[in-house]
Amino acid sequence: MTRAGFTPAELRRLRALGSPWGIQRALDVMPYHLAGTAWSPRAVLREGTAHCLEGAVFAAAALRVLGHSPLLVDLEAVQDTDHVIAVFRLRGHWGAIAKSNFSGLRYREPVYRSVRELVMSYFEGYVNLRGERTLRAFSRPVNLARFDRSRPGWMISDGDLWWIAEHLVDVPHRRLLSPAMIGALARVDRRSMEAALAGYRAHAPRPITPRIPGPRRGRPGRPRRRG
Repeated sequence: MTRAGFTPAELRRLRALGSPWGIQRALDVMPYHLAGTAWSPRAVLREGTAHCLEGAVFAAAALRVLGHSPLLVDLEAVQDTDHVIAVFRLRGHWGAIAKSNFSGLRYREPVYRSVRELVMSYFEGYVNLRGERTLRAFSRPVNLARFDRSRPGWMISDGDLWWIAEHLVDVPHRRLLSPAMIGALARVDRRSMEAALAGYRAHAPRPITPRIPGPRRGRPGRPRRRG
């Protein structure tokens, strides 16, 4: 076993991705995972499928192998599910990698000057099936390296990693819109909805949501990943 417990063969596969865009391409060719699991990066690499949370954690681990910090940001929504993205910084600017069932919620080039600016690039494409714009807040970047001691071997675990979702949901989030802005939001038109749903895998079951003690106000019982 080598770095973080990955085998030499696994490390070669991850290093072969080469760049953030290479990681995104690997996620894009994977079918969207419809199960209520929270697989580790090793399991995603082995099975070749991932949903939002699994894809973001996989991307963070792959970024780490390529020399970046393994950073996640949680995007909080209303009347919708949250989305998780793996973020990275190149030449002083932020980009993101993500797996989503919605076409506009995936990769972002590293051209954004702040995390907030990066997050706002997801606003127009973040819609529910009623055509409502639902993105409302975002977390600070969470470095998954913080769990190396408390959760050794998390990148190669055979168990689910719901504790990552539990941590993300409890991180302080920054609001994006004022009440006046929210009240003035229009629904997206049919053409925009068709674009958002390009490649959508229908009939995804609701994810299994872990019980989280003491959830922040306004977030009880909501799924922890974007479906």
